[in-house]
Amino acid sequence: MRRKRMDVLPRMCAGLLFLSLLCATGLCQRSKIDNRCVLSQAKSCTECIRVDKDCSFCTDESFEEPRCNLRENLLRYGCAEASIVYTRGEMQTQQNFSINTSLQRTQVSPQGMFMRLRAGEEMSFDMDVFQPLESPVDLYILMDFSYSMSDDLDNLKSMGQNLAEFLQALTSNYTIGFGKFVDKVSSPQTDMRPEKLREPWNNADSPFSFKNVIRLTSNINYFSQELRKERISGNLDAPEGGFDAILQTAVCKDKIGWRKDSTHLLVFSTESAFHYEADGTNVLAGILARNDEHCHLDANGTYVYDTKQDYPSVPTLVRLLGQHNIIPIFAVTNHSYSYYEKLHKYFPISEIGVLQEDSSNIVELLRTAFERIRTKMDIRADFVPKAMKTEFTSLMYEKTESGSFHITRGEVGKFNVRIKALEYVGGQHVCSLPERDRQGVIQVKPTSLSDSLKITASVICDMCPCEQQQEFNSPMCSFHGDFVCGQCICHPGWRGDTCDCSPASSPNNEVCIRPGDVEPCSGRGECLCGKCQCYSEDLTQRFDGAFCQYDVLQCPRTSGFLCNDRGRCSKGACVCESGWEGPGCECPTSNDTCIDSRGGICNNHGRCECGRCICDKASLYTSSTCEISYSLGFQAVCESIRDCVRCQAWGTGNMKGNCSTCHLQLQMVEELKKEEASEYCSFQDEDDDCTYHYTLEGDPNVLPNTTVHVQKKKECPPGNFLWLIPLLIFLILLLGLLLLLCWKFCACCKACLALLPCCAQGRTVGFKEDHYMLRHGLMSSDHLDTPMVRSGSLKGCDTVRWKINNNVHKQGFTSLAAANPKDLIPYGLSLRLTRLFTQNLVKPDTRECEQLRKEVEENLNDIFKHIPGCHKLQQTKFRLQPNSGKRQDHTIVDTVLTAPRSAKPEIIKVMEKHVAHEAFNDLKVSPGYYTVTSDQDAHGMVEFQEAVELVDVRVPLFIREDDDDEKQLQVEAIDVPTGIAEIGRRIVSITIIKEQASSLITFLQPAYSHSRFDKLAKIPVLREIIDNGKSQVTYRTRDLTAKNGRDYIFTEGDLVFQPGETRKEVQVPLLELTEIDTLLHNYQLKQFAIDLLHPKYGTKIGRYPQTTVTIADPEVVDGVSSMTGLGQVSQSPKGRLSAPLNPNAKALSSREISFSWFPPPGKPLGYKVKYWIQGDPESEAHLIDVKAPSVELSNLYPFCDYEMQVCAYNTMGEGAYSDIIHCHTLEDVPSEPGRLAFNVVSSTVTQLSWAEPAETNGEITAYEVSYGLVNEDNIPIGPVKKVLVEDPKKRMVLIENLRESQPYRYMVKARNGAGWGPEREATINLATQPKRPMSIPIIPDVPIIDAEGGEDYDSYLMYSADVLRSAAGSKHPSVSDDSEHLLNGRVDFFPGSGSGTLTRTTNTSYHQLSSHMQQEHRVMGSSSLTRDYSTMLMGHDSRLPLGVPDTPTRLVFSALGPTSLKVSWQEPHCDKEVQGYSVHYQLLNGGEVHRLTIPNPSQNSVVVEDLLPNHSYIFKVKAQSEEGWGPEREGVITIESQVDPQSPLSPVPGSPFTLSTPSAPGPLVFTALSPDSLQLSWERPRKPNGSILGYMVTCEMLHGGGEPRNIYVEGDNPETTLTVPHLNENVPYKFKVQAKTTQGFGPEREGIITIESQDGGTFSQFGGQQYMREEVYNFPTEYTTKTSISHSSLDPHFTDGMLLTTQRVESASSTLTKQVTKEFVSRTVMSSGTLTKQMERQFYEA
Repeated sequence: MRRKRMDVLPRMCAGLLFLSLLCATGLCQRSKIDNRCVLSQAKSCTECIRVDKDCSFCTDESFEEPRCNLRENLLRYGCAEASIVYTRGEMQTQQNFSINTSLQRTQVSPQGMFMRLRAGEEMSFDMDVFQPLESPVDLYILMDFSYSMSDDLDNLKSMGQNLAEFLQALTSNYTIGFGKFVDKVSSPQTDMRPEKLREPWNNADSPFSFKNVIRLTSNINYFSQELRKERISGNLDAPEGGFDAILQTAVCKDKIGWRKDSTHLLVFSTESAFHYEADGTNVLAGILARNDEHCHLDANGTYVYDTKQDYPSVPTLVRLLGQHNIIPIFAVTNHSYSYYEKLHKYFPISEIGVLQEDSSNIVELLRTAFERIRTKMDIRADFVPKAMKTEFTSLMYEKTESGSFHITRGEVGKFNVRIKALEYVGGQHVCSLPERDRQGVIQVKPTSLSDSLKITASVICDMCPCEQQQEFNSPMCSFHGDFVCGQCICHPGWRGDTCDCSPASSPNNEVCIRPGDVEPCSGRGECLCGKCQCYSEDLTQRFDGAFCQYDVLQCPRTSGFLCNDRGRCSKGACVCESGWEGPGCECPTSNDTCIDSRGGICNNHGRCECGRCICDKASLYTSSTCEISYSLGFQAVCESIRDCVRCQAWGTGNMKGNCSTCHLQLQMVEELKKEEASEYCSFQDEDDDCTYHYTLEGDPNVLPNTTVHVQKKKECPPGNFLWLIPLLIFLILLLGLLLLLCWKFCACCKACLALLPCCAQGRTVGFKEDHYMLRHGLMSSDHLDTPMVRSGSLKGCDTVRWKINNNVHKQGFTSLAAANPKDLIPYGLSLRLTRLFTQNLVKPDTRECEQLRKEVEENLNDIFKHIPGCHKLQQTKFRLQPNSGKRQDHTIVDTVLTAPRSAKPEIIKVMEKHVAHEAFNDLKVSPGYYTVTSDQDAHGMVEFQEAVELVDVRVPLFIREDDDDEKQLQVEAIDVPTGIAEIGRRIVSITIIKEQASSLITFLQPAYSHSRFDKLAKIPVLREIIDNGKSQVTYRTRDLTAKNGRDYIFTEGDLVFQPGETRKEVQVPLLELTEIDTLLHNYQLKQFAIDLLHPKYGTKIGRYPQTTVTIADPEVVDGVSSMTGLGQVSQSPKGRLSAPLNPNAKALSSREISFSWFPPPGKPLGYKVKYWIQGDPESEAHLIDVKAPSVELSNLYPFCDYEMQVCAYNTMGEGAYSDIIHCHTLEDVPSEPGRLAFNVVSSTVTQLSWAEPAETNGEITAYEVSYGLVNEDNIPIGPVKKVLVEDPKKRMVLIENLRESQPYRYMVKARNGAGWGPEREATINLATQPKRPMSIPIIPDVPIIDAEGGEDYDSYLMYSADVLRSAAGSKHPSVSDDSEHLLNGRVDFFPGSGSGTLTRTTNTSYHQLSSHMQQEHRVMGSSSLTRDYSTMLMGHDSRLPLGVPDTPTRLVFSALGPTSLKVSWQEPHCDKEVQGYSVHYQLLNGGEVHRLTIPNPSQNSVVVEDLLPNHSYIFKVKAQSEEGWGPEREGVITIESQVDPQSPLSPVPGSPFTLSTPSAPGPLVFTALSPDSLQLSWERPRKPNGSILGYMVTCEMLHGGGEPRNIYVEGDNPETTLTVPHLNENVPYKFKVQAKTTQGFGPEREGIITIESQDGGTFSQFGGQQYMREEVYNFPTEYTTKTSISHSSLDPHFTDGMLLTTQRVESASSTLTKQVTKEFVSRTVMSSGTLTKQMERQFYEA
């Protein structure tokens, strides 16, 4: 054994490691960071120092380099330090009293700081915070006094003493107070009936918003006495006005009694949700101003501004509670816990607890919450200027998710405060901001500390001092400029360093030509005013010198770096940085790298040159500092003198007796001392196994000069225990032999015990169940895992043989006499391999799967080749078998062996034999498992390993198309070949019931042809849906004349059709011809088949269960590529051409598709290509004639499915068309979103919503909302805020805290896979817009944005995943995409109409009965429902008697609870004074009619109670004057509520109420029938939200005049058509259509139409006259849309006929725009008066 100790080597390694770390951190090579100072090209000093915090400016007159640069660079380039202007930030401590831990109050140190920072600069300092173990506590309880909290109040009254004991346990210095709240005393929050205002409930106080009942006091007896006097109150709606109470509690500091140095706790107790900002802005309650955040408590402690201002917002509460050091504790019940759980996360420190229904656990809840609060501290910065940012960190304490710290009370906490001055705010440099945004006093306040750290901070935006001392018209600037900061600022028209050059002066290029050169400035610059201005590259100077003769990249390089990266190249030479010298700056000027270990230079044996030692005498053992280093080759020295040391010291070793040849100077020492030599040699003496040590001094090159110190005493191992080694070896062998004998004995006994009948008693194996019943339609697999269980002792192993027989319900099922024993049938074989399963094995294309498949097939083929008639294995797959004992993670292999029917017994015998031997040749398998499956039965074996109780038997179910409607299978456990168990339940029956097919799956046709050039045969598979759902079928290829691996690749898989899918594709790879086939001209017809098998989920195989694919081999005939092998299958009769081969389509872009094919046999003259949008009728296809076998289809719609096919033609005519090919164009950026809709909540809050882009051109993935202030000229001022809405379904945001009476510009754009589209913008001033009624929302499912929020609220403030439905008048407006108005027609380019596949007949009649009433009788579509409906004309009708009121113009429903409703309306127009109103209501399905009379004409609302939840009511309202009653306005409302089962008349707190109406109908389509009549059609709403009862159609002149017509049309069809007569020619009309359900009328769909004639005249007897309608819409972008719809009609009243044509054509940059609706319509008016419409239609929802 050899050991060597070296102390120098570790030190050197450490040095090298440290050097490498320095290099990695940039000390060896500077990182190439762009110099912002130079790149800015700042012209003035002030501009320079504002570029970056590190920029400086040189004012030296003679300085020629860029003046704006880093300070160290300016010094290096020769600028005197006195001439450098550099502004430094400063920080001072203004007040700092040390913390006194003996004072029992919270303290902070320091107390005052002052700092000035440059833009981009950051400063930090340490702050100490102390919180004592015990501090004063102020506890204020704020309780919900709505009637549902009555039992809670009773319990609280009895808990006065408990609260006192709780507070005394917390601190000896405490106060307690009490406040109560309900809600605003206004409608709809409170029932405003006088009797309800006096006493809303029995023994209850009048309603109120908030009252401070008990000011904070330390007298607990007084607290208890006052609390007992309180009575409950009540209100209407479920959410309460607690936010008003919280704000007043915070800002009314003196009236509440908060103390300065105490911990302020606010307990908020409720069982209901909350109102927040904008909920008070209601047209029923009046428009309320925004909350002013001031105290408004009167002398009695009552909040008096509840009806004068709105609720506060969430950000406002967070900010105010933080400023006043108040920590909220939310004690809420389970009903509303989810709302407050979201809310409390916005507070840096808060707690939430579940309150029991009667508040009996409030003391325990407070104790738990206070313990958690005591360990938290939040540090916040208030009044931070916009130009600054603050951050707080601590090395002592961990930070929580909310930003607070986990602290330990009683110790001084250390925190670090960072203040950073931003460079830009909203795209503006901070120095351009107002002064108030650049400086201020920041208050840093830890939670519950009244004292704060005040930081007076500002951003340095001063001007350079030298700019204030400029010399105007300076002689140094030739009197043509001003001398400022060391440079001339030339007047206009002058240039040059001294402003002595004018562009008007004559050029003199001769002075710029260097002697010996021809070109001025060496061809590298421009001669201006007699001086060379060298060219620059990428903003950097490439050439320099008086004549630009130097290239700054041509200086000496060191290690590839210009000037060693330690200097710059100037005028052909390196100008080195300080500390470096040499031609290439490669030499350091210091001697630091030459210092030796003793502190000298080169060990006094050399000189230091260029940072390296030049030694006087260098040798192998001389270090870089000329020192002797034994670590260099020391091992070789030890080895070289080893024998001499042994010989001279002890007379041993190889040189024993011949030591005279050794010339070492030996010194024997008692012990080697480390200070004598830093390393020594150690070797083992072979003579005595002892280790000896020695060391040497001096240069090993000269051995006589080397002294060797040898340690006298060797280190020898003890020799007394060597005899134990053989003994131990013997004992180990003996023990191993005994263990082997024991194992053999146990194995023998176990085999013997298995033969004893007594040992088998008590252990059984058998099936778990005796019968299974399966429904064929619900089956997803063709096998069943049947569990088998083992009972009794689980020690030992048992194997069980089993078998299954198919169709046991048929008589004679076991007889196979009729079957031919020579028939080839597929046998399914399964084995368990001795290798673990991996996911790669289920991927056929992986290397692992391919190798294992090859190994399995080679070994099994070698085994089964001895059985006559057996073919090679196919379809080898791998899987896992669950519930198979301890080996269930092993791989199961399934394969198929084709063999004669008679070979089954031999196959089973071979399988059992090799499974017992656990190997098939080299393939290792697990014992006890196999399966052999034939066409009617299966045999197998399963294994129970030790301690295994249950295994699954995977039995095949033999699913066949010809199976009976009910068939039975029988599984039987045969015997136990291994083990001692007996068979228990031996037989299990399986019944399979077939059902009617839910879908049919079939090939499109029975035969296909594909060229080998295709490389992929694509075979379509169609599905006919009977009952929509999931369907699945297996496909598998098989050989005919084409062979797997030679002509094609075997393919197998499953086709899974999801609901709604009707088409899939099977792809089979085709192989190229081999050389042998080519040489032998093998023209044999190559065919293979594809079968559809194993249908699942109620699927059946349809007309073509298999298809034959013919592979056409290419051959050149007369210079034209033709296909051989097609004569038998594709020859067209009478010389006509067959279909082109291998049609293939590929999308090139969003508007282009490449379509190619192979020519068919023969000589085609050309090709005709048809293509159309998928879903449109083929008759609308484009037709293109091309000569080449490919074409590029252009001018297509983006992200659209197209179908296409091609045929060839020759002199005989057109040939057969190819298969229909599908292709999908790529995405394009979307168009701008639909029009922006604003729901103005207040002058500072708006809800912005928008519609999806008319042309999505893909799938919308996100929206971006931008908004910012604009001036009167619509020019942006200030920053623009951007919000990303990543859920494209949520096209709505709520924006709070906007500046009042200020116009904002709002912009919305959409994104899809192709990128962002154009913006839709709108400018609006909220103060000028009408307000809309708000619902009763509880954290709505829209993002809430704080427009004025600081860094804490830069994104969404609140977001709820809950979907809440709002009441009528909701702030979720129904937004109809106006783009659909522009695109309500079908672009029609193709001649001919064709015949549609769907024919619907609509009979329409119109009768004008009287001037007061219109009666319509409608039979819509094929519906059998016929109803008569009469409606009064809505709107002001001059035909009403004078003075009779019109219909009330608006009906608004506000849900107040599940059983109460507020109905409001607007006063109708009336020439005389309205005297009152009448309200009738009843259940929609009939029942008692309730009547309410309202004699007060100023009352335009009524509260209706005792309604039935979740029932629909119809309300009718009419007005009365002295002339009589006017017509009624009716509406239908359903209050949907979630009712608390314990209180059927009270809503669950926070439960939503909704009025669900249908969406707008589909786009309106107009068809002119005559000069005074047209046909109007529309589609049913996309979201009907119920059964459509009918539609209300309103027709009025666009520019006024005439009376509007209202027509009600009954029925619910996919499309509805109405004929409108009695119109005026050349007059624009506006049509509105609303859908009606039991919930009422939905939003309107509008359309404008004008019937124009070419000559401006009326229709006459002249035939063939054409009429045209043109509409031009101006988009906000450059798009222009011209719309036409073309129809032809034959009017029986005109003998010669008449043609009316309207054209709708849309273009944008010569490209087509995809439309939402596509239709082809052909209409003919017959003389019988009926209208027949034939159409095909495909409706796309973008």
